[in-house]
Amino acid sequence: MLPFRFYLITDRLGSGQDTAEWLPQLAAAGLRALQVREKDLSPAALYAHCCTLQAVLGESSARPALYLNDRADLALALGFTGVHLREDSLPLAAQPTALRRALCWGVSTHSVAGVRTAAAAGADFATFGPVFATPSKADYGEPLGLAALAEAAAATHLPLLALGGVTPERAADCLVAGAQGVAAISAVWAAPHPVRALESFGAALGGL
Repeated sequence: MLPFRFYLITDRLGSGQDTAEWLPQLAAAGLRALQVREKDLSPAALYAHCCTLQAVLGESSARPALYLNDRADLALALGFTGVHLREDSLPLAAQPTALRRALCWGVSTHSVAGVRTAAAAGADFATFGPVFATPSKADYGEPLGLAALAEAAAATHLPLLALGGVTPERAADCLVAGAQGVAAISAVWAAPHPVRALESFGAALGGL
């Protein structure tokens, strides 16, 4: 069982929101897990950006678990909880043993086969999607739908987080389909008030 039901993914370029400005408020509102996903940044710039996010969070007990997209080396150097692998990342099974033991691992999946592969490699959880239509996942083709989510959830014990077009209004349907939680980007960052959007997800999921 995952220690969180909602997984927020950053998108400073796509949303125009300042992650560092909002993060302390989101943490205070109950955010428990954040994936830093800023693929345009060089390793040095990404490291500096993550250090800024850690600094604004401070040592608060409300600090969310931090996951870094793709870069396990930087995640370890930063003291992050874990890393989230993309479909084109170095596969989890090929990651160095020291990194595998030191970090928690999330994996992006888009099929039942992908979910089974992630589970067999020892992933801690996986995102599955896109479940619904969303511009940020348009490159992955047509949305997979709730039936595919249910099939994937039934195929493995790996905790799945529904991703892609998920809104607070759709979150309960994802749980019914077998997801342990949901992940979101624009539903929070493109909202008029990100903290209120986060609170709406918390209410829909029965907690964050």
